[in-house]
Amino acid sequence: MAGRARGSMRALLAALLAPALLSLLASPARGRGGRGHGDWDPVKLPPLPPREDAARVARFVTNLCDWGALATASSLEEVRGRPFADVLSLSDGPPGAGRGQPYLYLSPLQLTAHNLQGNPHATLTMSLAQTDFCRKHGFDPQSPLCVHIILSGTVTKVNETEMDFAKHSLFTRHPDMETWPASHNWFFAKLNITNIWVLDYFGGPKIVTPEEYYNVTFQ
Repeated sequence: MAGRARGSMRALLAALLAPALLSLLASPARGRGGRGHGDWDPVKLPPLPPREDAARVARFVTNLCDWGALATASSLEEVRGRPFADVLSLSDGPPGAGRGQPYLYLSPLQLTAHNLQGNPHATLTMSLAQTDFCRKHGFDPQSPLCVHIILSGTVTKVNETEMDFAKHSLFTRHPDMETWPASHNWFFAKLNITNIWVLDYFGGPKIVTPEEYYNVTFQ
């Protein structure tokens, strides 16, 4: 009797938990930290622009992604002059209203900021693997179909003219930044883009000029 009772209880629990487990398995994974970061609603992400319009694709990725990997020339004695990559939060403006200029919030205490003092040249990579796009379509992050862009240029401090927009752009996406300790001497910086490569299909990267990139307008 006790065995049958335990078996009935397990069957009842399984029946009650099955819908919840099915829901968890069917729901798409949320790979981004966008919730609560002033970011796109993952359920309402805009569609990818036509792949033949490489400049528009580049602007789309820049505005959609709120972080990227920035590569600089290391100033550390052990690896001086060698490539040094770090993940940094960034923003080119509020969702749907970006200007294409990636803004950063840096501290002199960061290794990347220290590298940039000696050599301002840097390369930034952003990928739609940071969103649900690639996962939903079954694209591996390394696949060209999982769109990613590479922006190269120099990183400089933001002047007074751009200060308000840079602050609004970053703090809208990353509200925690407002609470970061002032003793770290945070400052706003930007990547001045000189070269752009778009990898969104097979056959090698598409080259986009800064003029083409900044001339893109969004509805």
